[in-house]
Amino acid sequence: MSVSVLSPTRALGGVSELLQVVSLLSLVLLLLKLAQLYLRRQWLLKALHQFPCPPSHWFYGHKKEYQEESELPLLLKRVEKYPSACVRWLWGTRAFVLVYDPDYMKMVLGRSDPKPHRTYKYLTPWIGKGLLLLEGQTWFQHRRMLTPAFHYDILKPYVGLMADSVRVMLDSWEELVSQDSHLEIFEHVSLMTLDTIMKCAFSLQGSIRNDRCSDQGEEGSPAEGGRAGEGEEQEALGLPGHPPLCQSECGQERPCLLSDGLPFRDHLDKMPYTTMCIKEALRLYPPVPTIGRELSKPITFPDGRSLPAGILVSLSFYGLHHNPNVWLNPEVFDPSRFAPGSTRHSHAFLPFSGGSRNCIGKQFAMNELKVAVALTLLRFELSPDPFRVPVPTPVMVLKSKNGIHLQLRKLSDPDVDKNKL
Repeated sequence: MSVSVLSPTRALGGVSELLQVVSLLSLVLLLLKLAQLYLRRQWLLKALHQFPCPPSHWFYGHKKEYQEESELPLLLKRVEKYPSACVRWLWGTRAFVLVYDPDYMKMVLGRSDPKPHRTYKYLTPWIGKGLLLLEGQTWFQHRRMLTPAFHYDILKPYVGLMADSVRVMLDSWEELVSQDSHLEIFEHVSLMTLDTIMKCAFSLQGSIRNDRCSDQGEEGSPAEGGRAGEGEEQEALGLPGHPPLCQSECGQERPCLLSDGLPFRDHLDKMPYTTMCIKEALRLYPPVPTIGRELSKPITFPDGRSLPAGILVSLSFYGLHHNPNVWLNPEVFDPSRFAPGSTRHSHAFLPFSGGSRNCIGKQFAMNELKVAVALTLLRFELSPDPFRVPVPTPVMVLKSKNGIHLQLRKLSDPDVDKNKL
């Protein structure tokens, strides 16, 4: 009987043939992918040809430009140069339309286009599949179920809890600062915000701030348990270049807070100038600078320009609020823009987004802002630290790279009874 055994030469020949086949298949797949990318780029160029933009590299888009200059100043240059909208190329086959015109934004917000999955999927492990990330009928059902909980009359009793949290923060400030002292307030405001949420949403007894002080081993960011962006809404009042509030004018509303013995919640509608200052601060520094949408069907804007389905659109609230075609002297802090009865800029002020998916907690946030600002100005005079000017930067929310540093001066007023606050 003879036994046939594969020779080493035949084995090597078989491996070589297999490698050739694999190499050929890899080359074919590579060519198909390159063709797909080429066709995608040509489709984007055709779809976006009506919207101007600075020259971009065929491969890495505008990436080099954004590496050389910080994002917000570059955004303002584009807002001034390109009316209504412009294109930003991320790389050769990925681009989005940056929109900062109120009429354009209203059209997009009035539709039910989904949020871009590629961007928002990174939020799921952080905040879960909640109201922010849900789409379609599921979102509508959840939103309808939660809306009554944020009715104005339902939120009024929470004002006392907000005031308690603010008072704890202010008491700690009095212990930390002396006359004309400096203080970095980001962590303090974040803790106060978390404290408020825990009391209002989960009936927490006590204070997160006090619990944290008594447990130095606790890890993690104090703001992570709060509502997304809410700490930054408070933070936005102290960003650079503008007085956070015209305190002398706001001080004229001070007597009404304590004069008639009514609960503080009954005075929220009697603070017109403070409300104007808060709105102007939110205009200059919107808590959420941009949101994204992926067009599910074509759209035609008021000036006749159009976009097909499948295009990514980024709605820039920061760009909208600094658009010189909409606002006179947009970089100037001017609370009179929001004087009672004025409707001149109401269509262009969107600190909490808009449309059907506007922020469900915007009234809660405004109440919290009014309480925090009013009670703070009863006890402190605030001014920016000229040597540590905050540097705003857009992440998921608008933040400061180097914290929020203020100069605090305690006010001595024998007429103010802290127990009434």
